[in-house]
Amino acid sequence: MAGQSQLVQQQESGLQPISQQQIQASAENYQSSVSDIWYLKTIEFEVGDNRRTIKIITQNFNGPCSFIAICNILILRGAIEILPPGRTTVSYEFLSQLLAEHLLITCPDVDISAALEIMPCTQKGMDLNPLFTGAKSFRPNAVGGELKLFEQVGIELVHGWLVDPESPEAEAISKTEDYDSAVMLIAEADHITKGRFVVDDSSIPQAGSSKSPVYSDEERSKIENATSIRRFLDNTQSQLTYHGLFHLASTVKPGTLIALFRNLHLSVLYRRDTPDDTSLYSLVTDYVFLNEPSVVWERIEDVQGSMSTFVDSSFVKSNPVGGDFAGQTVEDALRAAEREQGEFYPSDPADLALAQQLQAEEQERARQEHEWYVREKERRRLEEIQKEQEKEDQKQRRGKKEKKECIIM
Repeated sequence: MAGQSQLVQQQESGLQPISQQQIQASAENYQSSVSDIWYLKTIEFEVGDNRRTIKIITQNFNGPCSFIAICNILILRGAIEILPPGRTTVSYEFLSQLLAEHLLITCPDVDISAALEIMPCTQKGMDLNPLFTGAKSFRPNAVGGELKLFEQVGIELVHGWLVDPESPEAEAISKTEDYDSAVMLIAEADHITKGRFVVDDSSIPQAGSSKSPVYSDEERSKIENATSIRRFLDNTQSQLTYHGLFHLASTVKPGTLIALFRNLHLSVLYRRDTPDDTSLYSLVTDYVFLNEPSVVWERIEDVQGSMSTFVDSSFVKSNPVGGDFAGQTVEDALRAAEREQGEFYPSDPADLALAQQLQAEEQERARQEHEWYVREKERRRLEEIQKEQEKEDQKQRRGKKEKKECIIM
């Protein structure tokens, strides 16, 4: 990117100055190229008696977690290998080609062209809709192609956002089952209560109150179910429940590598095949831990992550080089990240500020798009409800009219 000094030189030499639009376009192209390059971290991993030195893919600020999780699982399984050994970074193009070759060799029945069409979808994340009643149950929001990719490469996808059948919310959850339906029911309850439900459901007058609005039995049932569901969602914001954690700990087979959906993120889940260790581990792929060889896995010990422990390649508690969080303070980690990405990030303060501003704008845009998506789904849902109600009203009016016109002789 051109800095301020370059602009001055161009003006003095009589060249056409670079416009703000050109600077922004250049910064966007630069940001895109950086986000598509991921650093590799060397770790050791054992499958049975076979201990290997491998390179896993770390995730930067905008890494596609689903695609990276698929590749890391295949690397840990020994299904694919990143070569040459001295390689330090990989790109999406490199990994997609590696994955396509793996499918071509090991899965002759898979439609490679279809798989290649699915892969780009994983770059922007997966829009998964988990069912609160089953760890392996998801309802795809689109055609389900992303889920198909996991099936094609033989990777199981699970989540631990499960409702306890003995909990007070279980009955209401069983009627909606999945996250999207739960959100739609909450939106519908808010519509019924004229906006009071989302603000504070305690402000809704209870039945028998002199201020209680006249709700039909169906409307009151929806409000009560939505109240239970919202309580469940508020209490499980980490998208992992203890019932779900216990379920995964008891059903994941030892020595298995699978993909875990949690906190809108996909990670590698592993359970060791040893009699003295039945814990679940999540592969640490955050780029900030690139230079911490002792931070490889995170032992999942609670639903919030506050009790989790970092361990090394031998699953021994981490002994970081220094610092107060996984070997580094936040400031040290940020400085290390800046040093490692020095060849990609601009040294000009103005250019760096522009890149950071563009990233902030991108994150804000993504947040707004998600909010729009939720509102649009709510609007369409309410439109369908209104149409069905209008059809029912018309049917009832026709029935009454036909009854009046019927004359008994």
